[in-house]
Amino acid sequence: MVILSLTISVLAWSFGNLGLLLGLLSGFVLLGPLLAINLYSLSDQLDRGVEPSFRESLRDAWRLLGNAMVFMVVMMVIFLVWARAASMLHVFFPSDGATASRDLWLFLSVGTLVGAVFSTIVFVASAVSLPMLLDKEADAITCVLTSANAVLRNKPVMILWGALIVLGTLVGIATAFLGLAVILPVIGHATWHAYEEVVNASEWPDRPRLSERRR
Repeated sequence: MVILSLTISVLAWSFGNLGLLLGLLSGFVLLGPLLAINLYSLSDQLDRGVEPSFRESLRDAWRLLGNAMVFMVVMMVIFLVWARAASMLHVFFPSDGATASRDLWLFLSVGTLVGAVFSTIVFVASAVSLPMLLDKEADAITCVLTSANAVLRNKPVMILWGALIVLGTLVGIATAFLGLAVILPVIGHATWHAYEEVVNASEWPDRPRLSERRR
């Protein structure tokens, strides 16, 4: 995520503009849950008392590729709408070289509000969906609906959890993305435990673990 964020920033700043850069930086929130699948696998291994294996976590991620692609299509649609909204906002950004600070703050405020709307949609869909996808024999749509239901039934704590994710992400960005190397794994590990505490998925069969197959 550090390398991806730096690459996006350099390309957007070199070939794009401020609006594109802000849109792409906020859009990487969409990729975070997908790239955290192997982190959920490591947390699952720790819970089961298995020695954590990064190789096995990558195998788990590969095994879930089909359902993850369905989830990614949903996220991509949201991202495309998000990027278009960011581009349209930039059209209204004053570019006469004498931009008043009030105009700049208005542009950033509106952009932040629009980004917050899309971030909320992403959070509702991904709060616990991918951990459930890893843990249970359930399809991506069922996991997304379960995640939305979990958020709606636990709004106060989920609002706090979302705020902590935003705060952690801002700290990561403020440290030239280097802080993401620590913050994102912590968020991923906490998300796995949030899924275990919030969702009762006992009616769904457990997804076979590779480590259990080798025993």
